[in-house]
Amino acid sequence: MVVVMPSFETLVAFFGVSVLLGLTPGPDNIFVLLESAQRGWRAGMAVVIGLCSGLVVHTAAVSLGLAAVFAASALAFTVLKFCGAAYLAWLAWQSLRAPAVTQTTASTPVSTASVAGWGRMAGRGMVMNLSNPKVLVFFLAFLPQFADPLRGEVAPQLAVLGLVFMGATLVVFGAIACFSGLFGALLQRNARAQTWLHRVAGWVFLGLAVRLALAER
Repeated sequence: MVVVMPSFETLVAFFGVSVLLGLTPGPDNIFVLLESAQRGWRAGMAVVIGLCSGLVVHTAAVSLGLAAVFAASALAFTVLKFCGAAYLAWLAWQSLRAPAVTQTTASTPVSTASVAGWGRMAGRGMVMNLSNPKVLVFFLAFLPQFADPLRGEVAPQLAVLGLVFMGATLVVFGAIACFSGLFGALLQRNARAQTWLHRVAGWVFLGLAVRLALAER
């Protein structure tokens, strides 16, 4: 079976646009920024992997035509957006009540996490991505613009474009996780600074929750 792919020029242009979109402030990259600053770059990378896993689901939904069915349902969009808003509000509550545990007082570095802990962070990233219906609607509108029906079936092209988008996301969000994690490690040496970091993260998550709850298709 021959896999139908977009042209090389299209893939390069699509990758460039995807990188720019990844750098544009939004719920996902802000989430990576804050989680990395609070928990370290390794936890941030786990979040990035979780977010990219969510993009796999969105890509499959668009390629198989399921996204169009979802986008046509106002009820499905509303239910999912309120679930996402509730999840963000829960993250805000966790951040606001999180204690300050500095590297100088903890028995192990704050940035160090177990494999299970990284799995939980990846799960957070995936839930964060999948519970935002605007991501699916965005994919539904964005990916087909770079598919060319004259080259053959559109579905395989959409799948390839989704993979390229995930690659761009991994690069951009991974860089954000690393830089934010290194900066956060400095703040973790000071209990007061860490307390303020938790508060800022909490209020940002709460703001994102309100924004998602008020979002329209």
